[in-house]
Parts: sequence; structure tokens; C-alpha cells
Amino acid sequence: MDFSTLIPQFGNLAFTLGAFILALLVIVAIHEYGHYIVGRWCGIHSEKFSLGFGPVIWSRRDKRGTLWQIAALPVGGFVKFLGDNNAASVGGEIREGVDPRRTMLGAPLWARAATVAAGPMANFLLSALIFIGLFSMQGRTAEPLQIERLTALPPAFTQELAPGDTLLAVGDQQIETLSDFSTALDAAPEAETVPYTVERDGQRMTVSGPHPLPPVAQSISPRSAAYRAGMEQGDVITAIDGTPVFSFPQIKAAVEAGQGASLTLTLWNDGTSRDVTLTPKVTDLPSADGGFETRYLIGIVGGALFEPVTEAPGLWTVLSGSVMQVWDIIAKSMSGLWHMLTGAISTCNLSSPIGIADTSGAMAAQGTESFIFFIAFLSTAVGLMNLFPIPVLDGGHLVFHAWEAVTGKPPSARALRIATTLGFSLILTLMGFAMLNDLIFCR
Repeated sequence: MDFSTLIPQFGNLAFTLGAFILALLVIVAIHEYGHYIVGRWCGIHSEKFSLGFGPVIWSRRDKRGTLWQIAALPVGGFVKFLGDNNAASVGGEIREGVDPRRTMLGAPLWARAATVAAGPMANFLLSALIFIGLFSMQGRTAEPLQIERLTALPPAFTQELAPGDTLLAVGDQQIETLSDFSTALDAAPEAETVPYTVERDGQRMTVSGPHPLPPVAQSISPRSAAYRAGMEQGDVITAIDGTPVFSFPQIKAAVEAGQGASLTLTLWNDGTSRDVTLTPKVTDLPSADGGFETRYLIGIVGGALFEPVTEAPGLWTVLSGSVMQVWDIIAKSMSGLWHMLTGAISTCNLSSPIGIADTSGAMAAQGTESFIFFIAFLSTAVGLMNLFPIPVLDGGHLVFHAWEAVTGKPPSARALRIATTLGFSLILTLMGFAMLNDLIFCR
């Protein structure tokens, strides 16, 4: 056996695990810090703040008496409050000589509820802050549209456009705003060469260029057919099953017409051509009406012919956009869960830590910006999941607190034990089912 062949595989595995652990630690640290800091503000003492489980690698006790530690197994974390029986803050007792007000059990109901809710809220806040940063760096498209950089295409593509050109028209469609350009993309003629009217060095002229939606893979969806086939960002699809391709709509049409049949793609990237064969996967996609539609996809996202000049967005645009992005993730996640429960879409949309790790590596491989976006997406998903009314999750604790608010007394110790056991069982069952999906049923 040639062990040298294992080096790329081991390297990919190490990279994927590293990306997953980094994303997980950031999200867990923020989540647990939310619990810690709000608990502290509410007068509840934290005995221990741990990143990871198992043997302790590093620890330090601060002046408030909280033990901060990093443990060997980076698969989560916890905050243990004064009086808690365990890291899940399920049950506990008020020890003799301890001020009850400083314990999770003895604190007022509002303080306990706020401390519990702070973890998921911290995840949502992290996501919003990341989106604020990303939107600020990306900027918004300046008007009139001016070409900043052209997408790299094979020499066979006619390209007379140039950086610095101001776009005035695509074919017969006049361009004054970004909305006009979006309309022009839909109305562009299905031709190998398209006329563009531009202003260059103060002169108005008509030049020829490729279709405004060239057959380029701007990004590769993790765990998709394209990802499995080894496609990369920037790949240009020049042919499908030997038929020349000059626009992205042609790719969509060929995939849809094939109805799941294997396709051989001829790819060009940085002067080199290669062929890959892949089989489109059945994929559930959110639709405009809030439901889902099932289509065959290869898993690539197309891009425009050029990157436009951008300008700094306004503060309100960035803030509102980041909040809407978080809300959109929450809404689509809830819609997806509901449609899975009702059988409207496949349970293959449910991922285990294995699938999430695979996605982490894929997003990290596409660049820092993609990976940071994924952390924001995953942070929102983790915050939402923790709000589900399942015992051992934050949402389960909030249900217990709601019960106490209504009845005037907390659930009994026996009820807590039973609920906790059922909660753990449900989570383990779902995780096991999702792992079977990732390893066997939905590959």
C-alpha cells in the first residue's frame, strides 16, 4: 500500500476537523458567555466557565471566584452556576452558608429566565455583528454601474469589456440603476456574444462581450454533486456532455432536462481544462410563497460577468440588512423543520455534527469570508435550536420557568428528572438519525 496517497485525505480530514472545531468553539464560547455575563449582571454567581469537556488543559480562577477552563474535548461548553447539580443546570441545592440570592435556584424568576435566554440571544447577536461586518466590507453597488473587475473566462469567449467601463445598456435594455441591470439579466439574449453599450474615457461606444450570466461557478454548495465531483470556485463550464455552453441559464436548463441523469462537464480554470462527471441531487429549495420546491441541482451558484464598483453603505442599510439576514435564517429554518415534520420535504435536510463538520471544511476551503458567513449562519441555527422547548436545552428551562410563573412553584424534582431523561433521549435519537442520514441514507 502506498501510504503517500493517504496524505491528501488526512490533510483534508484535518482541515475539515479544524474548521469545524474553530466554528464550534467560537459559537459555544459566545453562547456560554451570554449565560455567564447576564447571570453576573443579575447577581447569580458562576462557579465554572468551561470550553470543552473532559480533562482540563488550562484553568484560571478570577477575582470573582469563577474558574475559567479549557478542556480536552472541544465539543461544547458550559457555565456551572452556584448551587447547580450539573453542567446542564438541571436541579441543585442551596448549600449551607451560601447566600440563596447568588444561586440559580434562589435567584428571582426573572433573573433565572434572563440568564437562560441570554445564551441563544448571544448567538443571534454574534450573527448580526458578523453580518454587519460583512455587509460593511462588501459595500453596495454604486450607480451608475461601473466595472471593477471582469470574471476570468476562457480565451474563446469574446471579451471587449474593460475595467473602468460604465455600463449604459445590455442589448436593447438601458441601464441606469441596479434594478435595470437585474431586468437586463433576465432579458439578455441567449447568444454567445451580447452587445454592450458603455462609456469609456468619456466616449460612448458599443462593444461585444459574453452573456452577462456566464457559465461560471462563483461558489460551490457544500455536500453537493459539484462538491463531491471536485469542482472549485471559478470553474467555467464550457461544455455539458460535449455540447458547448456559454451562459449559466444553459446549465440550469441542461440539469433540469436531464432529470437526475449523470452529466459530464468540461471545466476551464486558470488556463487548464478538465472533465468531471457528476449526478445531480434532488434538493428541496425554499420558494417565494414560504414553502419548498423539489428540483435537481448540481450545487453551484453562478455569478455576473463582472464585479461592480461599490460604495460604503449607510448605517441603517447595514443594521437593517443584518437583522433581516438573521430573521431570514430563523424563518427558513422553522419552515424547513415544519415541512420535514409534515413529510413535505426529505429528512435528508437534517444534518448531524458529521454533516456540519463537512460543511465547515467546505466553506473554509472557499475562503475566509465564506467561512465567517457560515459561522454566522450556524450561530443563528444553534441559538434557534437551543430555544426549542426540550428539557436540557435552554428552551426547556424557559418552559420550566413559565410553569413556575403560572403555578407559583417550580416543577417537582421527580418531574425534572423524568423530563430531563426524555429530553436527552429525544436529542440522542435525533442525533443518531441525522448521523445515519449523513453516513448512509443521504450521501
